[in-house]
Amino acid sequence: MTTADRKAWRGRAVEEDAERAAAEVPDERAMLRLRARSRRLLTGLLRPHRRLLGVAVALLLLQNAAGMAGPFLVMLIIDRGIPPLAARGDATLLLALGGLFLAAAVTEYATKRGFLLLSAQIGQSVLVDLRQRVYDTFQRLSVGFHERYTSGRMVARLTSDMDSIAELFDGGIDDLVLAGLSVLSVAGILLWLDLPLALVTLLSFPFLLLLSRWFARASARAYRRGREAVALLIVYFGESLGGIRAVHAFRREPRNQEIFAGINDDNRRATLHAYRLIAIYSPAIKLIGNVTVAVVLTYGGWQVMHGRTELGVLAAFLLYLRRFFEPMQELSQFYNALQSATAALEKLAAVLDEKPSVPEPEHAYPMPPGRPPGRLTLRNVEFAYRPGQVVLPALDVDVTAGQTVALVGATGAGKSTIAKLVGRFYDPTSGTVRLDGVDLRDLTDDQLRGAVVMVTQENHIFSGTVADNIRFGRPDATDEEVRAAAATIGADDFISRLPDGYDTDVHKRGGRLSAGQRQLVAFARAFLADPAVLILDEATSSLDVPSERLVQRALRTILADRTALVIAHRLSTVEIADRVLVLDAGQVVEDGPPAELIHSGGRYAALHQQWRDSLI
Repeated sequence: MTTADRKAWRGRAVEEDAERAAAEVPDERAMLRLRARSRRLLTGLLRPHRRLLGVAVALLLLQNAAGMAGPFLVMLIIDRGIPPLAARGDATLLLALGGLFLAAAVTEYATKRGFLLLSAQIGQSVLVDLRQRVYDTFQRLSVGFHERYTSGRMVARLTSDMDSIAELFDGGIDDLVLAGLSVLSVAGILLWLDLPLALVTLLSFPFLLLLSRWFARASARAYRRGREAVALLIVYFGESLGGIRAVHAFRREPRNQEIFAGINDDNRRATLHAYRLIAIYSPAIKLIGNVTVAVVLTYGGWQVMHGRTELGVLAAFLLYLRRFFEPMQELSQFYNALQSATAALEKLAAVLDEKPSVPEPEHAYPMPPGRPPGRLTLRNVEFAYRPGQVVLPALDVDVTAGQTVALVGATGAGKSTIAKLVGRFYDPTSGTVRLDGVDLRDLTDDQLRGAVVMVTQENHIFSGTVADNIRFGRPDATDEEVRAAAATIGADDFISRLPDGYDTDVHKRGGRLSAGQRQLVAFARAFLADPAVLILDEATSSLDVPSERLVQRALRTILADRTALVIAHRLSTVEIADRVLVLDAGQVVEDGPPAELIHSGGRYAALHQQWRDSLI
């Protein structure tokens, strides 16, 4: 796979918003925004657990104090406990100091165990809340977001990114925080124990600070690239398997393997780069630590020889130095988890900051109970999917309540766009779409979805039983209501012949059903929901001739006493309409009953004649 091919595919896969900014090397200002966004998210997630966090912090401080007591007690044992025992044979002080050392060790164990249990509880609660927020956000965001944000990236947010954060909570936080506490505590104790020795130790600090600062910046960029590489792997993997039939049909496997190999290699190189940084940082810390210990041991030994420092002080000093450099050395491993989790948190925060392009109204219109009449009004509606590319220029349409209107025209004429605006998957760029005189933007999602239902060419069939899929829009529907809906649209016969009838598992995406059967289930689902406005967007195009005839008979029952917009290239479906709108470039060029338009000799008449000729 060439670099150009890889970049071309990456360009199609990467989002057009903050996700892309996070994938590239961000400038300083962008990095600050990303960090602030992720900090706000983490603060919000931790806020409900303030009391438990306070207890966890107290346990961590107690654990650190118990750990710091060990070398100090060793110093006392050497300088205060052993001399009396050697001179007088009195082991009282030695035993007392040994008991204190044991008590400190037990305290350190108990507090560490308590902190791990408590942090696990907090961590899992935070992850549950975060997963729920991300899932709720993905469901709430508008269709426009989902059309540019691939399903593979959604899966990556809920899997690999969550795993990175879980890894930090599972074992990284206590090590990171304790390492920081140890470094600060040891620095203070060293200054208190022996100022000259501490000043010698401080000579290593500039090197440590410069090295750590370099590692923090370089690893942050590396792990952002790593998260993006993993996301691309998941995206392409999901995309390939989602279209596996097309892959097999067109013998696409070799080319897919080539592309996947390139993306996989990107991931390998990103991961290796992160490990190269660790390979520099960790040994360098160890080298600085060993050099410092050698200098302190030499200088401290000389001080002991001349009676300027006690032997116990030197021993404690060396033990504290070990507690100082060991966390610094291991910090690279902990920082690995921290940077990975930080990069993941930034991406999740970017998703959670997304705003729906069709937001809920601040003050919803109080719709009366029951099914509304269903009168539709489009006034001066203009719409563009992208700036400067107008699809509907100043469209005016009135649909009487209970009327069935067919939208006809060439591909790209604006038929499906009108359907999406009526279903409020998008809002018009200008103008208004009204239901019974109420702007759709003044209705809540619950009000709108209860009043308007769309049936498309590829309605999704979910895993579960046939009955579950029919009652998808009305979970409280009884078995009798489900059967009645299926019988009305003519689906009861084929459902009854299935192995378990209405309890038959349809398998993934309805794979157990034919295309026509899946569409009949979708019709039954829409009929059971009983909307005021029903939109049929190419809803019969996937049906064979016998199934289409069956649905044609049922459509008259389904559409009775309800407003309907019917989009179809098969004019057999259009013939049941009360009215036909012929569209061209987003404008209505013909409007009238089907029979009148056929006799008028206009565009619809020509389309009708072409359709009749195709049947011969």
